[in-house]
Amino acid sequence: MPAIISQPDVQKKLEILSSDAKYDLACACSSSKDERRKRGADGRWIYPVILPNGGSTVLFKTLISNVCSNDCKYCPLREEKDLRRLSLAPEEMAKAFMGHYNRKKVFGLFLSSGVTGSPDSAMAKLNATAAILRKNHSFRGYIHLKIIPGASMPAIEEAVSLSTAVSLNIETPGEANMARLSGKKRFIEDIVEPIKFISKLTGKGGRYERVKQTTQFIVGAAGEKDDEIVKYMHGMYERLNMHRIYFSAYQSDPLSPPWERDGVRGTTDPFMREHRLYQVDFLLRKYGFGMSDIVFDGAGNLFLSRDPKEMWAERHPEIFPVDVNKASRELLLKVPGLGHVTVADIIAKRRQARISGVHQLGRVGLRLSKANRYLAF
Repeated sequence: MPAIISQPDVQKKLEILSSDAKYDLACACSSSKDERRKRGADGRWIYPVILPNGGSTVLFKTLISNVCSNDCKYCPLREEKDLRRLSLAPEEMAKAFMGHYNRKKVFGLFLSSGVTGSPDSAMAKLNATAAILRKNHSFRGYIHLKIIPGASMPAIEEAVSLSTAVSLNIETPGEANMARLSGKKRFIEDIVEPIKFISKLTGKGGRYERVKQTTQFIVGAAGEKDDEIVKYMHGMYERLNMHRIYFSAYQSDPLSPPWERDGVRGTTDPFMREHRLYQVDFLLRKYGFGMSDIVFDGAGNLFLSRDPKEMWAERHPEIFPVDVNKASRELLLKVPGLGHVTVADIIAKRRQARISGVHQLGRVGLRLSKANRYLAF
């Protein structure tokens, strides 16, 4: 007797599509363990968001379709993979989200999609979902839409107009590296030019200045070097109004043999490499470091065994030790082990009395012990 395969309902489709969405991390990475994605008790991925008031909540994060015509070698959802392909209609997705939102289970929506047919047809589904929420349900909360590479400028502008945040993943630095990942995507036309267009729309004085733009690198998939990634990071922060840049360590698909390039499989310790890139990201965005301050090895990669701020300190022995009672805020932020909170505390305390030792800065754990080697009292 032949088996009967039932048509999955909306809930079952959502379970599959939200699971497939875990490969895109561009809203759920952080240096804090409390902000990283994790599995809930039901096995689903939970994506925390830290709110301006310091509280946290979660996003309703899913694909509207896992059908994809692209050939990205790192992606478990690429066209050649034998998967159960599913899609939801925009009305179904909007209704499902509002059900979770009205029960106060989620804070907002992060919606992505595979390339269903053409980039614009995929964008049409994403935009239609957001439009239904904004217009039919009067939803004024958080919506993050993924921009599909190769989408037209009108489709992109519509997405920006409906969103709180948008992201188009740059994936890898440069045309040569992109060619190793995909035979279909055009690095300049499909990715770089749309990112520049979004920057004009969301930059200072732009029509949608309130909208945040983010992007993501797939680290290690194309055999790229860290200095290539950091060069692109620096440029995007300096010139393209990028709000945040995220990194996802490439991992071979567990259901098939690892993808190889020149006989190399993946990257040694990919998660530590990802961590070092996040540290560099914070140095560039929050600590006053420039591209020339980042130290690479002879092959153009970050040192996996050493904090990049420590590497900078070792290259500048003429600066240390730093006088904790006299140094500027900018110089204190360059001390390994000191972050913004501790530096603010130092400045406040030394206004009241001279600081005579590291014990006055808080509990002396690994972080302050490290800082102590670079400080003078």
